[in-house]
Amino acid sequence: MKRNCTVGGQAVIEGVMMRGSKGIATAVRKENGEIEVKLEKFVPYSKRNKLFNIPIIRGFVSLIESLIIGIKTLNYSASFFEEEEENKSTFDKWFENKFKEKSDSIIATISLIISLIFSVLLFFILPNLIASGFKLLRIENTIMLNIIEGIIRVSIFLAYLYFIGKLEDIKRVFEYHGAEHKTIFCYEQDDELISEKAKKYPRFHPRCGTNFMFLVMIVSIILFSAVGWNSWWENMLWRIVLLPFVSGITYELIKWLGRSKSNLSGIIAYPGLMLQKLTTREPDLSQLEVAIKAIKAAEGIDVMENGENQ
Repeated sequence: MKRNCTVGGQAVIEGVMMRGSKGIATAVRKENGEIEVKLEKFVPYSKRNKLFNIPIIRGFVSLIESLIIGIKTLNYSASFFEEEEENKSTFDKWFENKFKEKSDSIIATISLIISLIFSVLLFFILPNLIASGFKLLRIENTIMLNIIEGIIRVSIFLAYLYFIGKLEDIKRVFEYHGAEHKTIFCYEQDDELISEKAKKYPRFHPRCGTNFMFLVMIVSIILFSAVGWNSWWENMLWRIVLLPFVSGITYELIKWLGRSKSNLSGIIAYPGLMLQKLTTREPDLSQLEVAIKAIKAAEGIDVMENGENQ
């Protein structure tokens, strides 16, 4: 019998983060082989304010929330593998000394801003600039230009995933990404949460962020076509203005894909699932063990097994 749950997660450096009913749990395997688990209480913005739970709006809010959480957990996992104090640069020492306990939050904020700027430049501004060049070939049809832009955007996205996947450190992250998906599937099927059982489940999950990113690009073609094709500055303005709506609509679509078993949902989800061949790798049993530690902490399973909170 399938368990009704909305557990989600993210691969981090040598670990996995899971968001569950008890909060956000991050499990990291340290260099000495031990698994460190950190659990933080968490209440989504959508539950703090009714406005943030309105369809479409909740999608954009959830995206920003996920980016913030993702960067913080990545920084946390990286902290286990930082250089020794004597090997740190003068700037690193000055920064930590200047901002002290606030340094992690400041770094996370700066990382978020840089990530957003990089994403907009690479996946929105660059494809539009290239597509605008097709007007020199006397292609004036708005829908056709937006389709060309969308194809360029998807191509850049695929190339980006392919080349970063060749980096050794990223391969490890992608293996933990596979461990995250397999563990969530195992939990959803109410199967025993052990590495050997989780190993048999698929590493492609319909609620994955990879699906979200791919569908964002498809939804953007439809919405951007509705506002025409104008000057470059007008195009950029419309794309920035419509980005919250694109992410909001895609969020609702992903939620529907997670619930639906129809043929239509299967067709829509298929490209994103296949795309996970680039963003996930088969994990080993030790990596699955880390993901299981994370999901147990996020769902309070260890506590329940010990006879508490039942």
